Parts: sequence; structure tokens; C-alpha cells
Amino acid sequence: MTDANFSTNHHHYWQGAFIGDDEAARRLETLPAAVEQALSSPLDTETVLAACDGLAGALRDPAHPVRARLAPHLPEGEDADGLLGELAAFLGRDALSRKLRRELGGTAPQRLNRPDAKETVYEAWAPVGLVAHIAPGNAATVAPLSLIEGLLAGNVNVLKTSSADTLLAQHLLAELAALDPTGAIAERVIVLRFSSGRQEWLKLMCAPADAVAVWGGEAAVEGVAAHVPAGCRLVEWGHKISFAYLTSDAWADEETLAALAADVCLFEQQACSSPQVVYLDTEDADEVFAFAERFAAVLAGMPAAAAEDLDPAEEAELTTTELIARLEEHLGLTRVIAAPDGSWRVMADTRPALTASPLHRSVWVKPLPRKGLIGALRPMRRYLQTAGIAGSRTDVAELSATVLAAGATRVTPVGAMTAGYSGEPHDGVYALQRYSRRVAVQADERFATTACLDDLARAADFPAPTGPLLDKAAVQERNRDVARGDAELYFRSGGSTGAPALSLFSYDDYDTQMHAAARGLLAAGYDPARDRTANLFYCGGMYGSFISFFSILERLGGVQIPMAAGPDHRATAEAIVAYEVDTLFGMPSYLWQLLHEQEELLRSYGGIRKIFYGGEHFTDEQRRTLAETFGIEVVHSITYGSTDLGPLGYQCTESTGSVHHLHADLHTLEILDVASDEPVEPGETGRLVFTTRARRGQHLDRYVIGDLGRALPGRCPCGSHSPRFELLGRLGDVMRVATYFLNYRRFVAIAEESLRFSGELQVLLANEGSREGLTVRMERTAATDVTAAREAFLAGYPELRTAVEEKLLDLTVEAVDGAGLDRTPTSGKLRTVVDNRR
Repeated sequence: MTDANFSTNHHHYWQGAFIGDDEAARRLETLPAAVEQALSSPLDTETVLAACDGLAGALRDPAHPVRARLAPHLPEGEDADGLLGELAAFLGRDALSRKLRRELGGTAPQRLNRPDAKETVYEAWAPVGLVAHIAPGNAATVAPLSLIEGLLAGNVNVLKTSSADTLLAQHLLAELAALDPTGAIAERVIVLRFSSGRQEWLKLMCAPADAVAVWGGEAAVEGVAAHVPAGCRLVEWGHKISFAYLTSDAWADEETLAALAADVCLFEQQACSSPQVVYLDTEDADEVFAFAERFAAVLAGMPAAAAEDLDPAEEAELTTTELIARLEEHLGLTRVIAAPDGSWRVMADTRPALTASPLHRSVWVKPLPRKGLIGALRPMRRYLQTAGIAGSRTDVAELSATVLAAGATRVTPVGAMTAGYSGEPHDGVYALQRYSRRVAVQADERFATTACLDDLARAADFPAPTGPLLDKAAVQERNRDVARGDAELYFRSGGSTGAPALSLFSYDDYDTQMHAAARGLLAAGYDPARDRTANLFYCGGMYGSFISFFSILERLGGVQIPMAAGPDHRATAEAIVAYEVDTLFGMPSYLWQLLHEQEELLRSYGGIRKIFYGGEHFTDEQRRTLAETFGIEVVHSITYGSTDLGPLGYQCTESTGSVHHLHADLHTLEILDVASDEPVEPGETGRLVFTTRARRGQHLDRYVIGDLGRALPGRCPCGSHSPRFELLGRLGDVMRVATYFLNYRRFVAIAEESLRFSGELQVLLANEGSREGLTVRMERTAATDVTAAREAFLAGYPELRTAVEEKLLDLTVEAVDGAGLDRTPTSGKLRTVVDNRR
């Protein structure tokens, strides 16, 4: 892929093409215009995550052609598997998602959301614009990974690699860009390979930059700083000094010494986090010299270092440092213990001042009582990085506070100084925040129901999903493969359409989904500053509704009375009155029972203004009753979702019935034909198929959820670009009865339109000897007339009438109390169709 437009002279990669020196020089002159063009359209974080995850998968596969294409560009002497594994570990979706959450608060930090739902103020992390990366010449992975950090923040990036480097960065980033079908990544990637002596090029790449990231020592930073324009952010990733600090108990422990030696030898002290100095919590020089002898013996027993050729400057520094230390032995200030072959050296020094080591297994040992820590370390605070502390639990706590106050940015146990964790700050800062700006938009009351300002500006646009369709059984099978660390929260479905199914979430995924559902609730008209809410969803049995809506209200900062659905309707109604509740959350069937059973009390109270429901739907006739009988002003879906996928859609104030907007930042929606796996024509009814992104533990692609619906054309009157769809029942609502296909929703519509019926309705199927039986169970009200209802169903449903006339079906209509209808025990949902046939 990367070799198609590449020749030996084309060692620069510019926005999707390999070019030579002459073309690079010409394009550098027009760099400002190229940046402006690239920034004219935003880069979705999901685009970067998807491409990076695809590249990580390729790098982990020994047989993948990407590895073969990169092989010629790997540095000589490097462990290819180790280097590519390091890159893959960084680029995986899980690692980058964790990094985004830790550094920028979420996996879509560029979206203008309301940090405080009670205010119409929107904040986001925006790219600084153009980031110029000046990479070091001694770390193959630093250059491409620095640029990818710039991409995660949404920036255009120009990267300078050393003229002595291979073309690994260019080709790796070209492979990354090739995995993005939108072309947005390629437009934001420029990689140039030239010597630092080429000052005119360095000036041209820095002049239009909004941030310049420099990797290297003071000389490298000073050389670049001269070209950094006023107001441009200079991000220094310079050389740092790290040290170990041992209490008396720790330095007497042989295991501690072995761990310290491992820190010294790993990477041959080339990492900034490698210990260069070992401090002992003492003022006694004899203890320092004795420790140096013991530690030298441990160091001598470590595996030999790989052969390496030191440059003259490194050789000179090693020789000079050791000779001076040996000369000072005559003054009683130092003692040097070194390997005969010069492969390691321990230099004990009675003076506590922090001294840089010449590296290559060269270690200073110095006395520094804890009372003198800040005084000794603070003069070097600009250069401090890691402190490896060995001591008791109390020592670690006290000493950590002290060394951090002195200027260190990182504390680890001895033996883990060079180890890190995903999302760890680097040199005391988060890289992504250095490459970003925190921006804000203040809006007026017209935006009260707008949770995300971006929805009014553009629609989310992601590649179409591919791969096989998944049903519930396939998803349950995938649960077996979810890593234990990603299975942190267990939910079971309500079982309204079959046996309850298990769903697994990481807490990060759960948090992302609850924030999305909270934004949807704002769009539906919920006011966290004024509404007083009774959470009346079902709780227990691992069912997630009550817990989820508790979490949603918590994130919105809304007033909540967490009562849950219970059998004592009188107690619930009295609590609603006592706590001045004006908003109800719950299942329609439960809320309907509660309101009618406690009608006298709740009507006299007259304070309920809003209902937000989930799991089922209110019919138009029921909505009319809620408004006319109980004075309820707002009746909206609280969310459309499922236990395994989470929130899928939300209603805005302009949405009616079962119309929802898609949570397009979380999911992609396809609508496929019922009889085939092809997309339906626009506006036609089909199966709803969701692909969920923003999930760490499970990748649920093309999940056939079991619902029917159709897409609605055009932009919603609320102004949102988020796609809309109308729910049209479940596949299970269609019954094969007496050779005919009958639809539960048709019975509901006939009852509503012909009988003005506003109660609940359930269909029971049974075998009646030689024919089948269909019983329509209607909630008993004062106006329920089963004879009239039976006539209405026969008159309004020709297929039903034919089945009855042909004596294939017995039709019965019953009036029953609402409490007598069959419901799922976990969620309280009405079982719309109960099939008792055998």
C-alpha cells in the first residue's frame, strides 16, 4: 500500500502522498493554507480510534501484510516483535479510550456538551490547530506516537524526524491513514525527514504552528525555541533525572537491592525514569560506602548488557566522571566500585547534591536524610521526574508527599521505576491537554432542551458497518469472551420477549451511556433545575432500569426521590404528595395502574406535570387521558434502549408517539428488510439493526435487536441533525394464528380508534381442540363493553374476521383488572402477547 507512490528519494509523507525534497520545499511554503483547509472540517475522535485499532490488530498479527511492509523500515538491531508490540499496545482502542477518558474526560471530548445540565453553557476540548512535533533520533516509537496524540486531540500535525532515522514513522502513519476511509486522518498528517541543520525548513514548519512539541535535551529545545512564534505553545519533552530513595529497613533488604539493580539495567538507564542516583535516608558516610559495596555486588550479578558502540562524547563523559570520582576518593568524599571491563560502576559520594549520571549502568549513591529532601532536590526541580521509594507504608506516604513537593512528578515502588500505566501523565502533564484548548459557548434560554450544540451544526458521519448480523443468542455467546476486567457491571434483561439475558458492561462504558441518556432526557424537556422526580422504575433481580435512571439523574444533578416501583400504591402516592413530586419516571403499565388506583389522592394533589416513561409506550388515547384527567402537561419517552446495547434513541420536545432521535454518537442504525438482509427503501418498515461504538469490553456490531421501525426523512423541527426513526413494534408482535399473520399493534389501534379505549390490552393464544383460540384481555373500566369490543375487532380486522368465519379460530374478549394481566416479574412490563400453544 505505501510503496505504490514511493521511491528511494521520496522520504517525506505529505497528506497521503510520498514526495521528494523539491516538492516538500514547495509545499512547506503553502503550509498555512493546507492547515486552514484541513481545519475547515472537524475530525471525529471515533475516526482516529477506529483506524488506530485496525492498525494495532495488523501489528499484532505476524502474518499481516502491514508488518511485511514495515519490516524494511525497522531500525537495525531492534527487536522487531517487541517494537511492533509496543506500538500495538499503545494504538489499541482500549488503551486510547482510557487515555482519552483520563486526559480529556471522555471518548468524544470535541463535542460541545453541557458540563452543568442546569446551565445553557457548553464546553469542549478543541484542537489548538497545527502541532509541530520535533522528534528525537534515539527512540523509534516516539515520533509516530507523538503525532497520534496530536490526532487524538483533533489537530493537523507536521512531524520532523531525524535525517539518520529510518522511514518507520512515515510508513506507519501512511498505513494508519489508509485505514480511514474518510481521508480525514491523511489530511492531518505531514511527516518530514531532514537534518536539524536545515534551519529554513524548521522555521517554515514552526511559523504557522499553534503548539510545538520538542523531544530532547536543553540544546535541542533552545534550537527549536528560536523558531517558535509569539503566542505559540512550546511543549518540552526534555531529558529528565530520576532517583531512588531507600529507608534503612529497605536498604538492608536484599530483594530491594535486586529490584533496584533491575531498574538500573533495564534500558541501560536510557529511559528518563531510570534511576541515576540512589539516596539513603542517612547522614552517615560509612553507611553510604557500605551500601555501595553491597549494591555493586548485586549489580555485578545482573545479566550482561548487550554490546553497544558508544559515541566519543558518551565515552568521554563516562571516563571523565569516573576519574574525577576516583580522584576525590583521596579527599574522603567518594568511593568508586567498578566492573573490570567497565560495564558498570557504583560511585558513592558523601555530598547529597543531585548529580546526573553518565548512564550505561553508572549509579551515584548519596546520603540524604528526609529532613533535607526539599532543600537538596528543589534546585533541580525542572529536571526531576521519577522517584522510586522503598520503605514502610508510612514512609512511602510521607516521602511521596515530600518528593512531589520538591519537584518530582512521579513516584513508584523500587523495581517498577520504568513501568507505567495506560493514561499516565508524562512529566507532570497530560499530553492531550497540551495539544488542546478548553472552549466554551454561552447560550440563552432557547437552548434549554439542547444538550449538545454539535447536533444543531452537523450530523455524525461514520463508515457503514460490515460483517455478519448478530442475534440475542450470538451476543450471549460473546459474553463468554468478555475479559474479566471489562465485566464490571452485570445486568439481566426483563425477559418480556423471552428468557432474561445477561449483559456485561465496564464502568467506563456505563458512564458514557448514562451521560448520553442524560443528554437525551434534556432534549425531551426534563429540567434538572426545577423538576422534582420520583424514580418509579423496577429495581432488583439485576434489572437495570431503576439503577440506570438513578445514575442519569445523578449526572444531571436533578432532585430525585428514589422510591422504585412497589405494590403499595397508596404509600407511593402519599410519598409523591409529601415530597412535592411533579415528575414521574417509570413503566407506562405501572404508572397507569398507580394513577388510576390512587386517582382521588393524586388528582386532588394536582402537582404532577411531567411523565417520562420507558420500556413500553402510552397510546394516544392514554396520553389524552393523562392530560385531561390528571392535568399532566408533558408525556415523553425517557429513552429507547435495551439492556445489552444501552440507550439507543431519545425523544425531543418535537417528537410524538414512538418517534426517536438516534444516539448517533454511540450507535449506527441500519434498517433491513424483514425477509432479507438488504436495506429497505427510504421510509419503509424493517428490522432495526444497531452497531454500537464507544464500548470497551464488547463489540456489538450489527445487532438485530428484534424491533421494527422506519426512518423519518428530513431534519427535525427541533433543529437537530441526529437521524430520526419511528418504532413500529417488535417482531414478536406479529403472530402466526390460524394460517394468518396478525399484529398485536393492530388490536391496540382498533380499540383506541373505535372504542376510545385507553387501558392496557393483552392477547392470549391457546389451542382449543381442533382450532386455535385468541383471547383479547382488556383492562376493565367503567366503559369497557366486551361485546362491542369483539364486534369492533371483527369489523376492523378483515384477516381476523375471515379466520373466525372459516372456523379456524375462536375469538374471545375479556375484561380484567389491570393487576390481573400477565407481566414480567423483573421489569413489570406488560406481556403483550402470551402464547400458551403447545
